[in-house]
Formats: sequence, structure tokens, C-alpha cells
Amino acid sequence: MSVNIQNSIEKASKVIGHTWPLYSFVTSNPLSGYEKMSFTKATQHAKEDLGARVFPDGSVFSKACSSGEIDPILLENALKDNGFSQSLDYYLDQLKGENSIIKKRESSKLDIIMSKWLSSFMDEGIAEWQMPDKSEGFYSAWRKLAKYDNDLNIKKTSSIPKTSLEALEIVLAEVSKDNYESVFRFHLAALPGWTGYINHRNHYNSPWQEAFPITIQDYLAVRLWIAKNLNYNIVPTKSETSPDDSFSKLQLTFLKAWEKSFQKSLLKEIDVTEANHSEPSTPDAQLVFCIDTRSELIRRHVESQGNYETFGYAGFFGIAMDYENLEDGIQRKSCPPILNSAYKVEEKAQQNKSDVFKKHQRRTKQVKFSEYFRKRMKNMLPSAFGYVEGSGFFYGLSMIARTLIPNTIYSFKKNNVVKHEDFCETEIHTCKSDSKETQGIPIAEQVAIVKSGFDLMGWKNFAELVVFTGHGGHSANNPFNSSLDCGACAASPGRHNARMLAKMANNEQIREILLNEYNISIPKRTVFIGAEHNTTTDEIVLFDAQIPQSHQKALKNLKKDLIRVQETATQERLAVTTSSVKLANIKASSWSETRPEWGLAKNAGFVVGSRALTKNKHLGGRCFLHSYDWEKDSKGTALEGIMQGPMVVTQWINNHYYFSTVDNNKFGGGSKITHNVTGNFGVVQGNGGDLKMGLPLQSLNETDKDMYHQPLRLSVLIHAPLSRVSNIIADNANIKDLLDNEWIYLMVMNPEESNSILQYDNNLNWKYISKEVSNKKEIKETTNKRVLEEVFA
Repeated sequence: MSVNIQNSIEKASKVIGHTWPLYSFVTSNPLSGYEKMSFTKATQHAKEDLGARVFPDGSVFSKACSSGEIDPILLENALKDNGFSQSLDYYLDQLKGENSIIKKRESSKLDIIMSKWLSSFMDEGIAEWQMPDKSEGFYSAWRKLAKYDNDLNIKKTSSIPKTSLEALEIVLAEVSKDNYESVFRFHLAALPGWTGYINHRNHYNSPWQEAFPITIQDYLAVRLWIAKNLNYNIVPTKSETSPDDSFSKLQLTFLKAWEKSFQKSLLKEIDVTEANHSEPSTPDAQLVFCIDTRSELIRRHVESQGNYETFGYAGFFGIAMDYENLEDGIQRKSCPPILNSAYKVEEKAQQNKSDVFKKHQRRTKQVKFSEYFRKRMKNMLPSAFGYVEGSGFFYGLSMIARTLIPNTIYSFKKNNVVKHEDFCETEIHTCKSDSKETQGIPIAEQVAIVKSGFDLMGWKNFAELVVFTGHGGHSANNPFNSSLDCGACAASPGRHNARMLAKMANNEQIREILLNEYNISIPKRTVFIGAEHNTTTDEIVLFDAQIPQSHQKALKNLKKDLIRVQETATQERLAVTTSSVKLANIKASSWSETRPEWGLAKNAGFVVGSRALTKNKHLGGRCFLHSYDWEKDSKGTALEGIMQGPMVVTQWINNHYYFSTVDNNKFGGGSKITHNVTGNFGVVQGNGGDLKMGLPLQSLNETDKDMYHQPLRLSVLIHAPLSRVSNIIADNANIKDLLDNEWIYLMVMNPEESNSILQYDNNLNWKYISKEVSNKKEIKETTNKRVLEEVFA
């Protein structure tokens, strides 16, 4: 029986995804457990198991139609092809009736009880008094305390089984083995935010999980034992409303027409004639940005300011590392969650700056003690009232200043705080391999990291200055601040990885090996710099403390142009013509700002190819952009790395935004206005309930009702030989599953066939989107618009 229970728990657990903590808020597909089935089937399961909305509602489709975002001809053809012969208005009216067929799950007393116990046990330091016996695990700790909870009606600890498995065996004694999975699935889906966080702690083996273990089995045992004790029916009742397949088909038809409309508009922007164009001369500087959609805007503005070349590369810059923050000593992951961290990076004082380093350490200790002292004074019973009364005047002044002059305070802090990047340098402290830790990192691995970056981006020549630019978001009073940081760095700022790669690329020994063994020639005059793009203010900060005197003039010119870049970029992003930088700074520093920036909202496309494909094209911040040169990747190794890594991660991001938008209550974070932070790791709405697993409403909507993000699945365009892409898909089952099951759309611009564009059509089959034009002269004379309209009509 125990084997049946454990197997059923494992299968039922697919109903839940991962709820990431606020301090590392990684965007991921909440239906990741269903990715091996089709998108259509997965959404049907989510609708039944979670009572969730899985498609945009009727009003969203209606607005998309009226605004022209859905091409009317494409929609009309799609409706006819799927057997819908009535008028468009008729079907839009039908879509508005979705609420009547969605099975809603009401919050029960059992959910409230479980939320209370989970928040107490899983607390990560916010509570002044911790739950006793947490180190023994959730089930054991609950068992000892259960008799003190009046809601449970448990009189004696001895009446509760000693182990979670024993408890489940007793509760399920009269339940058919065939129903185990459905019972578990129902109870896991009742609190998907909390169970998703249990799933996350187990999967990523966090320090809190090691110290205070909790498992899905523990959760189910506690929940079902409480249900049994309170005489609740543990077996879910069958829904009175059966799923309407024809209605779901109608929703999916509208969604696909919208997605196809986006693909059509994207392909009109792609410059087919310039696809193989190479830069004629060496630029004054080259800047590498993350593939993040926010980089699409900033790259355009950088290029417009002078002779600059930009690249797109996953923002962890190829270094699978953990970073130990100098400010708080906390070690955080700084690479994609799908990778195991191979290195631990920390800071050390630069030569001749050890005195500044020590001064900074003393100041940090003073700040920490001050924060500890204030917390103790507020929370200790003898001092709480007196401290609050005595300090209220000063806190009041601070609140007034932060409310009325946030920009002044932001500027003061920025200009008067010495950043540790100015007197420290990154250093790999330990290298993790085979469960062992060794000092430093082998030079061969450093060479591989640097070479891999140049290979993936298709690098051709080197400017005098090469800037690796990580990114991070900056905001005040924002529990979801990490969601604005770099997704490729597990929701950490990318500046540490950028500085680390710059340090490696400046190493003379590494350059010599690259030249002798791989024929990669980096000129002696080339200097690599780490930097950070503040995506909330569009300021780009260069970490240039160690740049030689010979490069100061070029550096000064670059900084001057970057100041202008910030002005023009914020003007476009904030849709203002004056004081745009000031407005951006206010958004970054105002504690009342619910929407400091849009993050990756509106993401819908991913372009893999040379910058010539999209340079001078306004993609509206909707596309991830990864640099790639198919001619320099004859074996397809670089492209396979891009498809295995960045393409999968961008699909996570895209689906996180999709589901958070279509059902913000179930998959998103609800309104920031009524958020309460719990346990230092999450938020609940109001005073309890389920842990919120996704993005807040303000990150997705312009108002409570008006949508900003457009919930579309990711459309990927790769400029590479079709045979190369097909071989990679055939060799990687996980990529093939995502494509066959329609979690991602894939288009290929085939340079071996006059850059004709084909779309993946299941099981390694392809169909033409744009027709082959064999005459090169005809390609130049034929606009993309004409070719595409012929095919999409």
C-alpha cells in the first residue's frame, strides 16, 4: 500500500509547478509538469484540477480585434477552418460567457487551517518566535503541537500516527487505490502556491529545507488527517459542469489567430536582405547586453548615438556561479535554475585599496548593528512602546521626505554611497565538482567560458572597448523587486557575472591560449569592462576603476554618449519628451510606486541571428534577441546551446507571463495594494490564504481591467540552415516535446535557400511561410510585406 501511495503522490505532484521566493523570483511555467502533453490538454487539466482560467477572456480578445492586433483576415480564415461559420460578433459574445462554465474552487476552512500551519513552519526569519521542533520536519513538528490548535479538535498527540506514511495509510484505508492520485491531486491543487513552494524547496534543496525539512507527503498527511478528524470528505466530488470542448476550441482559435498575427508583424520587421551583412569597420566600442526584452530598446538607443555595435547574450554570461554578496554575506544563485552552479564568486579588495575595503567593512557592520538594534527595540516588550513613541517624529520626517522628494533622496544616496565595485574585484573562491570544492578555477575552464561566449555570439572583430553589461531593476518598497532583475541569473542582478567575464577576458594567459589553440585573436589594445544596465532608470554604469590611462579618452566619450542614451531611452519608454530621467528616478525611488517599470511584459518573440536582422527596427521591447552567426558555427554546437538553454528559459518567462495574465488570481500575484509579506519568501492577499505564485496585477495591467501584457505563446525565429535546426530538435527530446506540444512556435530563416522562412509543423515537418525567391536581385526589389501578405492571406 505504501508503494501505491508514494507512486500516486509523485504522479499527482505534476499538477503543481514551482513557487519561487521573493528574493529569487524566477519566472517559470506554472504548468511545467504538463509540458510533455499538448498545450491544449495541459490547459484542460489545469481548468479541471485548479479551477483556473487558461485562455484570455472575451473582453481581451474583443479589444485585440478592435485595435487591429488580431488580423481580421487571419481570424476569419481560422474560424472557418475550425468549423465556426457565424459572425465575429456572435463568437465574441460567446466568449464573454466563460465565467459560467469555469469550475470555481472556494476557499475552505481546511485551506485556512493549512495556510496557518504552513506559514508558521516555513517561516524564513521574519517571525520573532519560531515554531518549536522545526528541525524534526513538518509532520513531526505539527504532530507535537496539533492538540493546542482549537480548530483541529485533537485532544492527544498519541491519537495521531507517528509517521506521515502511516497517517496516509489510515486515512486512505477505505479509498480505492485507483482514486489515490485524484485525491492527492485535488488536495495539492487546493493551495498551489504553498505546495509549489514546498516543491521548490525540495527540488533546489535550499538551506531552509536542509534545516527544516518539509515534503509533499508531509503536507498531504497533515491535510488529510485534519480533514478526517473534522469529518470532511477527502474524496473530491465530481464536477456538475463538464468541460465544453467546443468553447475551448473557440478560445484556442482566437488565440492562434492572435499569435499568427504577431508572427506576421514580426516577420515584416525582419530584414531578409541584410541577414548576412557584416559590419564594414571596427566600432568605437562594443556592448553586450542580456537577451532580455528590455535590452531591445536600450540597444537601439546605444547604436543611434555613435559607431557602436551591440550583441545579445544570456545575462549570466556563461558562468554557472553562486555569488556571495559583500553587503550581507548571503550566497545567491547567479545563473539559470536549470544549471547547477559550478563556482562560488566573492569580492576581494583591489590592489592599493585595502584601506577603503576595510572602511567599507566597518561601515557595513555598523549598519547591520543599527538595523538589529532598531528591530530589537521595536519588538522587545519592555522597550516597544517607548521606542515607537520616541522615534515616531524622526520616522515621520523620513516618510514625508520619501513621499514628497523621492528623486532628491535617490540622487543623494546614489552620489554619496561608495559602491563596492569601485574598490573590489570579483574572484572565484571555490570550484565545485564531484561534490568537492577546490580553490580557484582551472585556466582551461576559464578559456572555455570566454571562448563559448564569443562562439555563441558569432564574434568577428574586437573594438578598443568591449563592455559586458548585466542588468538589474531598482525600486523601493517592492516585494517583487527581484522579478525585475536578470532571469538568466535566477532573478539576481547580472553585474557580478559581467564583471567576472570581463576579468577572465582581460587575462593575458587566457588570450594567449585562445590565439594559439582556437585562432581567436584579441588585440592587445582591447580592454573588457563590466557594467550594469538599470532597467528602471536606463542608466548604464561602467565598472571602470581598473581601466588603463590609455583608454580614458575613449571611456570618456562612451560615458558621455551613455548619458544621452539614458535620456532618449527613458523618453521612449515613459512616453514623455522632457524630464524623463527625473521621472524614471522617481519611479525607482518612490515607496508608493506600484509599477516602477514593466519588466518583461509584452514579451512574445525570440530572434536568434545577427544584429543585421533587426538593426534600426523598432520591435517595441517585445523580443528577446540572441546574437548568432550561422557561418561561424559549422557543427551547430553554439546553436544547440542556445536552443537548449536560452530558448527553454525564455519559454518559462513567456508562459509565466501568459498564465499570470489570463488568471491573475490563480497563477499571478493579485493586487500589490493588499499584499502582506509572509516568511520573508512570499506574499498572501490580505491576512492569509494561499501563497501567491506569480506576477502581481500591476506588472501586467495598465488598470485593474485594462490589459498591458498580451498573453501569447513564444514565437522563435532562428537564422540558420534548416537541416542544422532539424538535427538539433531530433537529438533533444525535451526541445521536440516543447515544439510538438505547441508550447513554443519555431520559425527558421534558411540561408541555404535564399533566406526563405519555414515554420515547424510537428514531428520534424516544416511548412513555408515565405516563398523561396531564387534571384538575389529579386529579393532586394521585393519587400518583405508583399511576400508575407501572399502567404498569410
